[in-house]
Parts: sequence; C-alpha cells; structure tokens
Amino acid sequence: MADGLRERKKQETRIALSWAAVRLTVERGYANVRIEDIAAEAGVSLRTFRNYFDSKADAIAAREVDRSLRIAEELRARPADEPFWTAVRAAIETHFALGEEGHGGRRPPDEKWLTGIRLMMTEPALQGAVARAYARAGDELTAAIAERTGTSGLYPRLVSEVINATRGVVTAEWLRADPPRSVADLLAEALDLVAAGLPVPE
Repeated sequence: MADGLRERKKQETRIALSWAAVRLTVERGYANVRIEDIAAEAGVSLRTFRNYFDSKADAIAAREVDRSLRIAEELRARPADEPFWTAVRAAIETHFALGEEGHGGRRPPDEKWLTGIRLMMTEPALQGAVARAYARAGDELTAAIAERTGTSGLYPRLVSEVINATRGVVTAEWLRADPPRSVADLLAEALDLVAAGLPVPE
C-alpha cells in the first residue's frame, strides 16, 4: 500500500512539473523559462526537478510519455469483455488531457494560449525531445495492446502507431483550426474515423 501511494505521488509530481513547464513556456517563451522557475511553479525544490528531468525540454516532452503510459495502464484495466476499440477509445479519452483540462479540453482554447503553444513547438530542442518521448512510450503501449488482444508481431505495433499518429494529428489540427475547436471534439471525430476504418468522407 505504501509503495503504491509513493509511486502515485511521484507520478503526480512528474505531471505537475511537466505541466508547469508547459504553462510557463507558453506564458513567457521557451528562452525565458529556467528550470528554477519550473520547480517553483510546481512547488518543489530544484533538486526534485533534477531527480525527474535533465532539462526543461525533457520536462515538457514528458507529457507525451506520461500520456502513453496512462493510456496503456487504462487499456489494461478496462473490462475484459469490452470490445477492443471501445476500450482503446475510453483509455485515450480518459487520459489525453493529463492535467490540462482547463486548456482546450471541452472548450475551444483562447488565441493567446494557442499562439504560445505554436511558438513552443517550433523550438528545435523541444522537437527532438518530443520525438524521443514518442519512441520511448511506444513500446509500453504496444505491450498493452498485445496483452489486451492476445496478439504479437505486426498487429499491436501497428495499432500503437495508429494511436500515436491519431494523437499527433489531433494536436496539429487543434493548433491550426480556424475557428478554434476543443481538443475533445477533435479527438472524438478522429477516433470515430479510425474505428470506422477511415472511410472517405462523402
């Protein structure tokens, strides 16, 4: 019990640090945020920050790892008799926001927030960190899919890549949509299309 609480606390701290890094970067610009600022925003020491992350880019990109890990955990926990794609959808929708429910969740985001996110994503250091994060997280999601479906080889890896691609497309569309749309609506639309086999729109 104590070990479980300790792990949950560590995960909450990790998410809080990562979300603080995103918020401050959007508000101030990537170059104007120090790791000391991120630690203070999350209410922890600089030493604690360094226990979790090597850089602010890693802290921001960690959200992609954490999303995938939470989605994998949720997929494993879904009822065994639940249809596979129903379980996948529930897992993704449950954990896609990952602490940022007030920014682009059920409501369209404001333009200032979108502008900050767009600028943040142009940072080369962050782009590299996000790419590494996707690579690290993919194996865990693939493993969860393999367990859920009793398959191995091509299928679980392909589904994992489809899920990650869907998340990436939803995020990109959320950033460019005019007028702005909520990420929840975009995610629901994308998952509908994937579950239907990507039929050509009429």
